[in-house]
Amino acid sequence: MIKFLLKVVVLGAVFFALTKYDVLPGLDVVENPDSPLGVYGTYLWIALIFGIVNAIVGPLLRLLSLPFVVLTLGLFLLVINAALLGITAALTSRLEIDGFVTALLGGLILALAGWAADQLLDR
Repeated sequence: MIKFLLKVVVLGAVFFALTKYDVLPGLDVVENPDSPLGVYGTYLWIALIFGIVNAIVGPLLRLLSLPFVVLTLGLFLLVINAALLGITAALTSRLEIDGFVTALLGGLILALAGWAADQLLDR
């Protein structure tokens, strides 16, 4: 449980960096300064939703798309990560994605950040 919460904090920091420093121009977060944790609470909320979607829907999508993943030598996993980010944007009104390419790049960056967080937290 602690590992999951720490990973949510890392993903929240990645969402913050992606939107504040305009790394991906089509990825926007509508901040809520009235939330209990202030503006940062919005990023943690989006990261929590993304973590839950990734934990519940992610394995199902990966299993169902296994032939495509094998056929494309794993590149289809980028499309799955983009779909998970799109599902997260659909579940919350605080995250806006302008297109598929933005979702694809955002999913790639979030997957790399999640992998790095897993590597650091496993030690």
